[in-house]
Amino acid sequence: MSKTAARFSLACAIGGLAASALAAYVHYRILRDPTYVSFCDVNATFSCTDAYSSRFGTFHGIPVAVFGTIWFAFATLLAAAALVAPGEVAESVAGYLFAGSTLALAVVLYLGYASFVILKVLCVLCLTTYAAVVGLFLVTGAATAIPMMSLPRRLASDLKLLVSRPVALVLALLWAGGAVSTLAFFPRETTAPPVAEIAEPAAGGGQGQQTELERYMSQAPRVPLVISSEGAKVLIVKFNDYQCPACGQSYLTYKPIFAKYQASNPGAIRLVMKDFPLNPDCNSNLTTMLHPGACDAAVAVRLAREHNRGEQLEDYFYTHQEQMTPQTVRQAARDIGGVTDFDAKYAVTLESVKSDIALGKSLRVSQTPTFFVNGVKIEGMMRPEFFDQAIAYELAHAK
Repeated sequence: MSKTAARFSLACAIGGLAASALAAYVHYRILRDPTYVSFCDVNATFSCTDAYSSRFGTFHGIPVAVFGTIWFAFATLLAAAALVAPGEVAESVAGYLFAGSTLALAVVLYLGYASFVILKVLCVLCLTTYAAVVGLFLVTGAATAIPMMSLPRRLASDLKLLVSRPVALVLALLWAGGAVSTLAFFPRETTAPPVAEIAEPAAGGGQGQQTELERYMSQAPRVPLVISSEGAKVLIVKFNDYQCPACGQSYLTYKPIFAKYQASNPGAIRLVMKDFPLNPDCNSNLTTMLHPGACDAAVAVRLAREHNRGEQLEDYFYTHQEQMTPQTVRQAARDIGGVTDFDAKYAVTLESVKSDIALGKSLRVSQTPTFFVNGVKIEGMMRPEFFDQAIAYELAHAK
């Protein structure tokens, strides 16, 4: 591995480390401070908060950025070693970095697909780490001159050399200790049952055996809501933003679930929508503009309901989020919602939207969507089968 390739690899690793560490800090602030707004939340498309708050932002409750920080720290140590190590060891380092960046490339391709295709949200810090991984993959792939199958044999001899070098050994131990400590003590998402930790019933389990989700529902604190269930056994309150990708995804994905229960248990489920636009024009809890069309969309849907066109307008907004601006919202309200007096009723209707926002603030809502299922708070979108299971549990245990 040439010195030039080693320097470029080191630059990529340091850049990825800085971006990952900053992303981990932003995710930490999101977890600890409900009012925190990230500097990288630029608009509805470029939003780190939406990316980190999605189901792809964590693995077993730990932010993905933490794993990225650990990996890039390791890559930085290897790249630095390539600059000072003997020639044969430097060739091994190139192989180690190429193997590691190949695995990392598979991960970032998956996360990139989730971001671009599923969430339709871009994260500036994430894009920086993706570029760093691609850079490492390309430069180390070109610099690797040894057969990859020889890496296990070389690893044994390189580890012996590592033990004989006190500085290298101390750095390796510091990295290992730091990685373990970070994974052990970094705050996890605990406000909702992490989807990855919700298990299906064990094979052969008894009838009385509960799933992890059922245990969560039975033990989770229940927030008292000043919203009538109107006789329904299960009251579901959703705090929503019509320009939020996860809100749109949950709306379209959960729709068949609500229809199923409406058919099998008429009147047993009541869904109440509450507006919580992530837009400082109407939401004083925010200082950064995230969704420029969200306030107007909340007003538009309320007015469209007066013409029995609310659901049609909701469908349109959720499937055209990228084009939503105050102007396009007003156009859709007129063309799809049948609203001809938008401006005349805007101010008074916006006050009712702000009433929902105030309720959300009192319930410590900090992201959308946020659900309350009979008072159990669930932040973000659960997998549909688990959301279905939560409703089924509440129906079975309703008093």
